[in-house]
This record gives sequence, structure tokens and C-alpha cells, in this order.
Amino acid sequence: MRVIVTGSSGLIGSAAVRHWDALGDEVIGIDNDMRATFFGPDGSTKWNQSVLEQETKNFRTVSIDIRDRDAVLDLFKNEPPDVVVHCAAQPSHDKAAAIPFLDFEVNANGTLNLLEGTRQFAPEAAFCHMSTNKVYGDAPNELPLDELETRWEYARKEDYDGIDESCRIDQTMHSLFGASKAAADILAQEYGRYFGLNTGIFRGGCLTGASHSGVELHGFLSYLVNVAVTGKPYTIFGYKGKQVRDQIECSDVVKAFEAFAKNPRPGEVYNIGGGRDNAASVLECITMIEEISGHKVNFTLGDDNRKGDHICYISNLAKLRRDYPDWDIRVSLKDILTQMIASAESKASVGN
Repeated sequence: MRVIVTGSSGLIGSAAVRHWDALGDEVIGIDNDMRATFFGPDGSTKWNQSVLEQETKNFRTVSIDIRDRDAVLDLFKNEPPDVVVHCAAQPSHDKAAAIPFLDFEVNANGTLNLLEGTRQFAPEAAFCHMSTNKVYGDAPNELPLDELETRWEYARKEDYDGIDESCRIDQTMHSLFGASKAAADILAQEYGRYFGLNTGIFRGGCLTGASHSGVELHGFLSYLVNVAVTGKPYTIFGYKGKQVRDQIECSDVVKAFEAFAKNPRPGEVYNIGGGRDNAASVLECITMIEEISGHKVNFTLGDDNRKGDHICYISNLAKLRRDYPDWDIRVSLKDILTQMIASAESKASVGN
């Protein structure tokens, strides 16, 4: 079987590469390290590409920009895949405002190129599209909330399990990133519903793991762990640090992709995140990091929240669990943090 993974040196992409390579499949990665363009040297994933190429047996990277339609179509024509895992993106809603053309071209036009390559040359392939909960904009903030000592919490019992796929995606503030990802999300749905392609759309909460190249503008938990280990200052943007996120380790995301690829439901949408059990506020994450590692987090509270940012977001996983009952969260938040701290400490010691 041949698997094409876009953003193959990134967090979810590299986990997908390892997963299908371990199964003995041919894996082609599309990655041109655009993350370094977005975020500078600290955001580069070249290091992860090198690690992947050393550790895998049936994997190779092609340096294609997904905005390059001809290059994408040529790849799909010459080496049609059985599975496409599309993770490449401009991932920061703050950065998007500074680079609106680049953001939309990568997130929306790039997705269209990949979908069209699949339609023309691999119409039976399963296409797993990594979307985002930012397609909902700030609509989740309309739910009634209670302010507790260390977090915001849903006030109504019916909201306890979090945001499900019925949450509206229009008439909300998305950020330009959320808008470009919403365009890609709807395109992927349409290629499933209109053309019958085996597209699955996965709206991620906070996706994380030890191989994340977190920066201040993207990759909250990874960046927080790194500043804790290195002693750098950390700024919390608004909401008193009580904003809640659900964290999912990258391997659990890939297992959902695998489940979908084996039994695709064309055009279907799934929320995917850590769910209720892996949800914590920024303040609570800081406390956990300090307790696990002994490192003190040097943080300050900023007054202004990021535009369109969620106050409390927990992914309701009921639909994904219903359609794929063999899938579930396997890696706890404590285990995620323990792995990330060990990785950050190892990198810090090498740097010294």
C-alpha cells in the first residue's frame, strides 16, 4: 500500500509516517519546511525529517510546495496513493493576519490541489484531512460558563462532554486562519459528498506530542513545556489563564486516521481531541508541569485574549467513538506531559 503524507515532518504528519512505515507500507512525505518560513528557525521541522529518514525503512520526503498544482498533480499521477493523510498547513491564527495571502494559498488552495489530485488519479483512496476546531470560530464561547478557581467550566450538564459537530461554523469570528481552514474543511466535505471521494474531516483540538516544534504562536503545550525547562518567560493571553483546552497525543490522532481509512465514510466530519479526561486550563497545565518536572514556570498574565480564541473548548468524541468503536484515547495528559518534559530536557542538555 502507498500512503502520501503532507506535512510529513510536522507533529501529526511524522506520527503518520512512523505508523504506516511500521506496517511495511510505502510512505511518501510532502514537506518543504514551510514552518520555518512561518515561525523562523525555532519552528523548523528539518530536524524531525532527519530523524524520520534515519528511523524508517520505506519512507522518503519530496520537497513539494502544496500550492504548486502541477507538482502535486504529477506526483499523484506517477505514484497514486491508497491513503492520503493531509496535515500540511499554516497553523497559527495569530500569524495568519500578517500573511493573509500565504495563509489562504497554503490552507485552502493547497487542499484543493491535493483533493483534485486524488479525484483525478486515486479516486478510491481514503483522504484524511486534518482540520481544526477553529472552523467553529468563537461560537463555542456562546455556551454559558462558570468561572472556577483554576478554570472555566461549562455551566450546563448537557454541555459537559464538550463541543460536537453540530456547532455552527458561520457568523462567528474565526481569525483568518480559521477562515482558510474552514474553506479547506468544506472543500474536503464537498469532494466526499459531490464526487464520492473517501474524505474524512477531523477537526482537531490541541494536537500535541514530544516531536512538536512548538512556538509562541502555535503549539501551546509544547511551547509551555519548553519555556519551563529552559527558564524562559511565558505570557498567558487573557482569560486569567483559566482557558481550557483538551490535549490529544499525535499517535491517538493517527489511530483515528487508520480506523477511517479501513472503513471510510465519504464527507464525514469528526471532532477529535483529548476529550473531557485530557482537558485542562493553562493554569492547571502549569501546575502539572511543575509537579512532574520540578521546573518553575515563569509566567505573566496578559489582559488581552487572542481574537476569536476559545474560553473553554473540549472535543465531544461521541460521534467518532460511535462510528469507530475500536478507537479511543490511549495516552493521558499526564503521560503526554511526562514524555514532552523528557524530550525537552534531552534537547536542552544537548544544547548546553
